[in-house]
Amino acid sequence: MPPRKKQRKKSVRARRSRGKPANQRQLTAGEWFEKLVAVQARLRAPKGCPWDREQTHQTLRTYLIEEAYEVLEALESGNDAKFAEEMGDLLLQIVFHSQIASEEGRFTVADVIREIHDKMIRRHPHVFGEARAKNAAEVLRNWEQIKAAERQASKKYGRAESEGPPAQPSLLDGVSRALPATLEGFQLTRKAARIGFDWDDADGVVAKMQEETAEVRKALRGTNQTKVEEEIGDLLFAAVNLARFLHVDPEIALKKANAKFSRRFKAMEAQARAGGREFKDLPREEMEALWDATKQAEDTGRVNEREKAQVRE
Repeated sequence: MPPRKKQRKKSVRARRSRGKPANQRQLTAGEWFEKLVAVQARLRAPKGCPWDREQTHQTLRTYLIEEAYEVLEALESGNDAKFAEEMGDLLLQIVFHSQIASEEGRFTVADVIREIHDKMIRRHPHVFGEARAKNAAEVLRNWEQIKAAERQASKKYGRAESEGPPAQPSLLDGVSRALPATLEGFQLTRKAARIGFDWDDADGVVAKMQEETAEVRKALRGTNQTKVEEEIGDLLFAAVNLARFLHVDPEIALKKANAKFSRRFKAMEAQARAGGREFKDLPREEMEALWDATKQAEDTGRVNEREKAQVRE
């Protein structure tokens, strides 16, 4: 009968799969992860890699940050192979730190995975429990309330007697001071906005930026450099708040602006060399003229690309 024939074929395929070496069949994500953990343990072993054996949590900090930014760059490129590769590099940092902690008897990579697994279950009671959330805004409010309760429980059961009285809880708890300044400001204002402390529209934030710009001008008329620094900080904070209000990540937006400036500056240098001179030797007026020409050429090229895309569609 057809069902039996289908079952026999399936059984034969299963036996063939079991008989193949691991490297000749498709491994599961779990199997690949175990292999990666084993590789890193081997590199840290007594006869492993000298460089890997020398690393500590402190020496790896820079790599952790660099890999995160390289993931973002690969994401923006649209190259899936590069994106997957860079996410693998970032994953290695987690495995690396976990291996060091495991060697010191503190925790293992399994503890790391269990912690995030349990946290995701705990913080999504509208999916895994009895709670209800009608929209994303309610999900975020519930998330913050659960995080606050977790922090209080952690302080209650993990605080040493010598630490003194616990600090009063705040909705802003949990924003790391180790974040880049733009991301820290982004997180702070986002948390405040989740409970309704926010602007009614973008015009209000733009007006705040204009107010802060006026404060910078006022500070520049004095001689207090500390005041100038403070007002510049307020202006930058307002710009971050505007980005957050418009659903733009300020760190990514600034990275793109940095890349655009670098691209245009190098184009100006190339144009100057084509004319037999170095850009640094040009008068300021010629520098400005080259900047305007480069910007116009880039904008024209962008318009042409959009027109070509429309024709292809």
